[in-house]
Amino acid sequence: MTESAAISRRAFCGAAALLGLPPSGIAAAPVPSRVAAVDWAMLETVLALGLMPVAGTELAHYSRWVVTPPVPGRVADLGLRGAPNLELLLRTAPDLILSSHFYAGIRHRLGRIAPVRESSINAPNGRPYARALAETAELGALLGRAEAARTLVEATEAAMDAHRRTLAGTARRPVLLMNFGDSRHIRTFGADSLLGSALERLGLPNAWTDRTQYRASATVGIERLAEMPDAVLVVVEPTPPGVERVLDSSPLWHALPSVRAGSLVRLPAVNSFGALPAAGRFADLLVPRLTGESAHG
Repeated sequence: MTESAAISRRAFCGAAALLGLPPSGIAAAPVPSRVAAVDWAMLETVLALGLMPVAGTELAHYSRWVVTPPVPGRVADLGLRGAPNLELLLRTAPDLILSSHFYAGIRHRLGRIAPVRESSINAPNGRPYARALAETAELGALLGRAEAARTLVEATEAAMDAHRRTLAGTARRPVLLMNFGDSRHIRTFGADSLLGSALERLGLPNAWTDRTQYRASATVGIERLAEMPDAVLVVVEPTPPGVERVLDSSPLWHALPSVRAGSLVRLPAVNSFGALPAAGRFADLLVPRLTGESAHG
């Protein structure tokens, strides 16, 4: 084959790929139907697209910390996300495994069972919400659920626009997204986290502008909250056992300007390393509480 012919061939294949068509003479790859997800962002996305996966990880914890979309009872539980039961995964006979960069250490082992698609939604140094929009469309095309993916993207964006309009008439105070590590330490979420990028999509300023560390967050002492006296503190559950009891009697906690002013919002659990369903749940929970806080705070 000449060089010009090779280039033409590549150009044709690229155009065909953009159109969603297989190149001439090449059969279209079969659409995966038995999908396993070791990553929760991928698990919630598959469920939101209306496809029941054959397997997922830590499903009991998923039901408490991710909440929605719910996982059908027929989905096999592979155990810990960090150490999934690969023997059970093999028995479920997946034809595609959905993973992410968090599981790079076991990718080669997963790849021995089935092809692996690795999500980059929550990869470092990005805007996860924008990535989630793109990956939802890509995953929908891969799984033969393009229309469902389009619907999910459009519904999420429409809801974000509606929430943004609701917030337009309120004072846009900085929001400090956090959860507790213990009674003396919090984890804050930066703009490079899913929650931080969803906050940006809502048009709200993130009070945490300092550097983030592992997993798009920073672990700091609660005394750092005194540096952001105008911030609305948004505590995302879960909170470790015993922390609330200690805070109730903590002079430091009650002396913090935001706490003293009642600028404190508590949210039920949200998958902070999730995808579009998590971003939508976060916005749906946050905005009514902020507008209520604005009206009474």
